[in-house]
Amino acid sequence: MEYRQLGNSGLMVSALSLGTMTFGEQNSEPEAHAQLDMAVAHGVNFIDTAEMYPVPPRAETVHRTETHIGTWLKNQPRDKLIIASKIAGPSRGFGWIRGGPRINAAHIERAVDASLKRLQTDYIDLYQIHWPDRYVPMFGGRSYDIANEHETVPITEQLEALAGQIQAGKIRHIGLSNETPWGVGEFVRCAEQLGLPRVVSVQNAYHLMNRSFEEGLAEVCRHARVGLLAYSPLAFGWLTGKYTDDPAAIGRCNLFPGFGQRYNKPNVPAASAKYVHIAREAGLQPAQMALAFVRTRWFCSSVILGATTTRQLAENLASSDLTLSAEILEAIENIHSRYPNPAP
Repeated sequence: MEYRQLGNSGLMVSALSLGTMTFGEQNSEPEAHAQLDMAVAHGVNFIDTAEMYPVPPRAETVHRTETHIGTWLKNQPRDKLIIASKIAGPSRGFGWIRGGPRINAAHIERAVDASLKRLQTDYIDLYQIHWPDRYVPMFGGRSYDIANEHETVPITEQLEALAGQIQAGKIRHIGLSNETPWGVGEFVRCAEQLGLPRVVSVQNAYHLMNRSFEEGLAEVCRHARVGLLAYSPLAFGWLTGKYTDDPAAIGRCNLFPGFGQRYNKPNVPAASAKYVHIAREAGLQPAQMALAFVRTRWFCSSVILGATTTRQLAENLASSDLTLSAEILEAIENIHSRYPNPAP
C-alpha cells in the first residue's frame, strides 16, 4: 500500500481508504468490523465516517456508523490509524441532528464531543465540514442560483470554532467536503490572514463520470496544498458493470432511488457501458480500472472505497498496485470527450 502526505499536514494516509456510510444500514455491526479488519490487513490506515451516517440519512439510524466503528476502534492501536469524521451542515432538513445542524461554535463543540463518545476515542485526526454552511449547488446541482442564498455563519467564525477544538486536543486537522473552488480558496485565505488552522483536504466526488474537480479545484488545491479525498470512485456502482449487465441489480441506486439522483442523468448508462467495455477488453475488472484511474491522478491523496460485502472490498483493495496502460488512458479520454461529466 502506498502512503501519501495529506495536504500540508503531517498525516500520511493510505492511497486507498475505507468509507463507512453503509455501516448501520446495509451492513450490520459484525459486517462493519469484518470490513475494517480486512482493510487494515491490506494496509489501509485511513477510515472515513460522518455524524449523519449511515445513508440514506434517517432519524432511526443516524449516528450508527460512528457507533459501529467505535466498538471496533477501542480494541485497535489508535496511533496507527487515521480517523476522519464530518459535521453535518444546514439546508437539507435533518432536524434530528441538533434540531437542525449549523456550522457555528456551539454546534461544532456538540458535534465533536458526540462523535468522540461514539467513536470511543480521545481525538479525531481529520474533522471535516460535510457540506458548506452557505448555499452552494451540490449533490448533482450544476449552476449557482442567487435566489437560493441564505444567511450563513461567516467562514472566519467557523475557523475560529474549529481552532478551539484543535487547541482543546479534540481534533488534529480540519478539512472540507463538497466544496467549490471559491470555498476552498476563501477558507485558506481567511486562515492565513488571521493565523487560524488551514484546511488540509477537500472530500469531493471524483470518478470517470464526474471529473469536474479538474476544472477549477485542481488548480486551487495544488497552490493551496490541499489534498483531494475522492469519494464515490465507482459512481454508486455504475462503474462496476453491474447495472450494465442488469439494470435491476441490487445496489444503492435501486435500493434508494432518491439518494442516487446524481446518476439519473441521460448519458450515465451509455458512458458507464463504454468504460466497462474498455476494462473488459483489456482483461481488467471494471471496478479496478475505475479505482486505478482515480488513484493515479496527481491531485488525489486517497481514494475512499465503499463496499457492502468483503468480497467487493477485497476486489477493490486489489487495485492498489494497478497501473493503467497508455492505451487504456487514451481510450478513457476518448470516452470522456464524448460524454464529459455525465454525473456531476
